[in-house]
Amino acid sequence: MAAKPKLYYTRGRGRMESIRWLLAAAGVEFEEEFIDTKEDLEKLRNDGSLLFQQLPMVEIDGVKMVQTRAILSYIAAKYNLYGKDLKERVWIDMYVEGTTDLMIMIMYLPFQPADTKEKNFALIIERATNRYFPVYEKALKDHGHDYLVGNKLSWADIHLLEAILMAEECKPDILSAFPLLQAFKGRTSNIATIKKFLQPGSQRKPPADEKFVTTVKQIFNI
Repeated sequence: MAAKPKLYYTRGRGRMESIRWLLAAAGVEFEEEFIDTKEDLEKLRNDGSLLFQQLPMVEIDGVKMVQTRAILSYIAAKYNLYGKDLKERVWIDMYVEGTTDLMIMIMYLPFQPADTKEKNFALIIERATNRYFPVYEKALKDHGHDYLVGNKLSWADIHLLEAILMAEECKPDILSAFPLLQAFKGRTSNIATIKKFLQPGSQRKPPADEKFVTTVKQIFNI
């Protein structure tokens, strides 16, 4: 029996959360090795595990993988969530890159100085409602399917649901002008593996609080 993937990261979301989401949606159980201190990180660096001295790292199929995008691409392809051909794959890539841009803005908000947070929060809401969500609303309207690409669940859908839920944590009614995205959220949230991941007690991580921000700054010398 193949070993479960092992995820090396802090106890928060960060860049690992999308990897957790993708594995969970694929129905893959995984283990986590938490990096709680600067010493934990240095140990990984010193034993040669981290190709570029950075996290996240995922140990899967006998390979210690780094670089978030490379890890996600591997998982998506391995579990048939990456389209049926190159054209579908490039659409998945484009959608994923768009949601990633939005998610990174949200991810870094708790780490920003207090005097810039309000401005950056407003920018997140503006970009979500005027740049990113309209693209997905239009895509669902134009092809009339349940999913973004190929009428089949893909990495793009999983990533979009994660982004929607992150945006709703910022502004609960952020989807008010996007009825098709509201329906999309309902459908995808009820896929059995995703529904399980959204339940309390799963390996999904909460939004960053002040304690977590302080810990991350200490670990990574930010």
